[in-house]
Amino acid sequence: MLIALATYNERENLSALTAQIFTFAPDADILVIDDSSPDGTAHWVEEQMQNEVRFKLIKRSSKQGLGTAILAAINYAIQNSYDFLVTMDADLSHPPRFLPAIRAKAEEGFDVVIGSRYVPGGKIKGWTWSRRLMSYGINLYARCLLGLKTHDNSGSFRCYRTALLRQLDSQSILSRGYSFLEEILFRLFKLGGTFAEVPITFEEREKGHSKLNVMEMFTALWLILKIRHC
Repeated sequence: MLIALATYNERENLSALTAQIFTFAPDADILVIDDSSPDGTAHWVEEQMQNEVRFKLIKRSSKQGLGTAILAAINYAIQNSYDFLVTMDADLSHPPRFLPAIRAKAEEGFDVVIGSRYVPGGKIKGWTWSRRLMSYGINLYARCLLGLKTHDNSGSFRCYRTALLRQLDSQSILSRGYSFLEEILFRLFKLGGTFAEVPITFEEREKGHSKLNVMEMFTALWLILKIRHC
């Protein structure tokens, strides 16, 4: 299993996060896709790689967006013959203690398993009501427009079966930012993939700054509308 972390200025979170990942998924490799973080994130990973073979790194020359980072992880997982690809936020908002449950559900035979805030047992800690309302609205919007049956379509804590990812036409994907999260579900759904959701507790980051902004949100809404006609 490969666990991918897209990073931009997440050095102060990586030590605690990766230690927890290895606790709950000791046989997993960790791939960091870093967009030239000025805080030295890539350098920290390179230091770990000297003594730990489970660390992998893709260094990119500029900030290119979450969607392209996940596509890079998909290509890496396929090329290196991993059975499963897990994506997580690098800011400790996705607690690694949920990895065993997500993995177990994938091993039951599901192609995509979502760590979900919006199924019974799922929770969110540290959000304002306005942010909760915005997230709920985006998820409802995606479900209605794209025909998705899953409830948490905007969260990135997921496990993908690599065999299904091999069928994905990455050249046809329109999104480069956060709307990629809805688009890939839509395209895998159209390929006949099977989906499951596992409840998680989303915990708002304590260190660093969120990369999501108002422009990203409106771009996502527009792209979801456009994706519908693909």
